[in-house]
Amino acid sequence: MQDVKVEVSYGSPRETTTAADTLLNIPVNLLTNGMARLGLLRKDLDYHLMRAAMVLIFLLFGYQKWFEYEAQVLIPFISNGPLISWMYPAFGVRGASWFLGVSEWTFGTLLFLGFWNKRLGILGAAGSCITFLSTVSIIPFMPDGWAPSAGGFPAMVGNVPFLMKDVVLFAASFYLLKQDVERVMASQQAGALPSHEH
Repeated sequence: MQDVKVEVSYGSPRETTTAADTLLNIPVNLLTNGMARLGLLRKDLDYHLMRAAMVLIFLLFGYQKWFEYEAQVLIPFISNGPLISWMYPAFGVRGASWFLGVSEWTFGTLLFLGFWNKRLGILGAAGSCITFLSTVSIIPFMPDGWAPSAGGFPAMVGNVPFLMKDVVLFAASFYLLKQDVERVMASQQAGALPSHEH
């Protein structure tokens, strides 16, 4: 079937679209209009939602670190982490888990306070970036992380799929860091303007 060219103007310059593109606009328009009516397109909703999600993650992950079961679960991760393996010689198995718990609750608290104070938010987001960069760095060093029966990499197996979520959490942390830095810089620039330019 041959595509029919339909001239549709989206502003300047004019763009040409196919009938298939026009049909695609129907569900997209329904979705965007529905989201607008529900208030889901409100300014900064995604920013606040991302912050709340990260606070919750640090609260729950930090809570686990106080218990023996989690200290044992962490052994293959910390032992093979190029950026965190120093914790076992420094603190021992339980001490390393407690150290992570304190760190996660600290970063979670700073992210929470970032709702009101962007400078504290920057510290929390920076700590969050370091946290997830550290855990993502474990992936290449995790033993038996790629399924030999499927040809190895990129067929994940064992602990590697669990660690892959930290790629997204690192991206979320970087997003919050960038947003908070931009807001602090904008506030500083606004404060530096002469009074008649405010």
